[in-house]
Amino acid sequence: MKNDTTFKELKKSGYTDKTINQEIQANLIAKIKAKEPVFEGLWGYEDTVIPQLKKAILAGHHINLLGLRGQAKTRIARSMVNLLDEYIPIVKGSEINDSPFNPISKYARDLIAELGDETPISWVHRSERFFEKLATPDVNVADLIGDIDPIKAATLKLPYSDERVLHYGMIPRANRSIFVLNELPDLQARIQVSLFNILQEGDVQIRGFQLRMPLDIQFMFTANPEDYTNRGSIVTPLKDRIGSQIFTHYPKTVALARQITEQEALVSEDDKAKIQIPDLARNLLEEVAFAARESEFVDAKSGVSARLTISAMENLIAAAKLRLLESDSEKTNIRLIDFMSIVPSITGKIELVYEGEQEGADYVAKILIDDAVMTQFESLFPRISKLEKEGLKTPYTDIIQWFNNNHLELNYSDNDNDFYSKLDSIKPLTTLIEENVPELDNNDKNFCKELVLWALTISKKLDKSENASTFNFESAGIGQFFRS
Repeated sequence: MKNDTTFKELKKSGYTDKTINQEIQANLIAKIKAKEPVFEGLWGYEDTVIPQLKKAILAGHHINLLGLRGQAKTRIARSMVNLLDEYIPIVKGSEINDSPFNPISKYARDLIAELGDETPISWVHRSERFFEKLATPDVNVADLIGDIDPIKAATLKLPYSDERVLHYGMIPRANRSIFVLNELPDLQARIQVSLFNILQEGDVQIRGFQLRMPLDIQFMFTANPEDYTNRGSIVTPLKDRIGSQIFTHYPKTVALARQITEQEALVSEDDKAKIQIPDLARNLLEEVAFAARESEFVDAKSGVSARLTISAMENLIAAAKLRLLESDSEKTNIRLIDFMSIVPSITGKIELVYEGEQEGADYVAKILIDDAVMTQFESLFPRISKLEKEGLKTPYTDIIQWFNNNHLELNYSDNDNDFYSKLDSIKPLTTLIEENVPELDNNDKNFCKELVLWALTISKKLDKSENASTFNFESAGIGQFFRS
């Protein structure tokens, strides 16, 4: 905290008054010259979004971030606060952060006219210079711009023609600050119109008052392309006044997606110590989101949020944590059968097209998991042929023949020793793993054993059935025969 001072002492200190654009630009330039990261935690945007953001800031533009759900638009906007000076001076008592060098409110102008160099000065931390508003249909002009306050008029015995009876809305109070308006297309057109002059000329119009208040604000807007047709649109004159429109996107690789999930998922240190997540399991989780973005059942225009995998990771950890409690074990590994626990995370994060609605959300979620399994499987093992010549041996023949005389039951609640000893009993499976992925560590090899069995069931070489607590794998056709 900085102590209050006077205008005279502020001048003596050599403080230079800057606009918010000058302030942000100066701090951006300093970070670039010092080779410091400007926007941290924005994985996958290093060569796309971040360079465009830097250029928009150097150009002094207001910015509109346009992208599908879960593309870190709000995170980008919030990270802008790190480019502000730690403290700025304001006229003490000002509602709109008046600079003593350039006061714009009647309160600040009158106080400086009365006290001059003895005007009291307060300091505002950058954390208090960030304003965020979600655009909803019920937002009105009074919320954003302001309105006449009859109680203030009565208390101060002022006529309604006096500027002092005004109650400032969120935007004037964000003077010399960053103001973020999320989901801009949701804002009613008449409310968007009220922003025209603020963005361009600096006029504030409240109930007949036309005040010349050159507000100094860095505006950041976010919008989803889907909203242009479903819920509203950005009116053209407002869009014209926004200097830069920057498109965001989803991570383009599994590795980048993993970094985002690991950064954002809420996993306690205690859980991290007790629950081991194989690398292949982490990759598979991200592949589910990639599969969803390509699926014919999922509405591509709505997008598939990065929050899907974040929520799914938390559900995976919860499934393993429940097993620790039920089996009275100290540690456990994430298993492929645990991925059934992420179905609620998937169904709540995807919008289905008509065909998907017909199939049902749970069915589509399991299809997405199967698609992800096959993508990962085929990156590690030979492709499973749909049709095979009789008598021709494939890499999977011995495994399939093992199931002609045996079946495998995997229980969610089994401790690791019991669970993996069942998988180890399939000797041809162990041989396949050692021949194809010998470089993997033991946790990933164990995960691969499940992966192979799952892929064989998807390819109709084995049958798989499940209930609330177990998965059963058996020879193709046998399961249906006994269950019928």
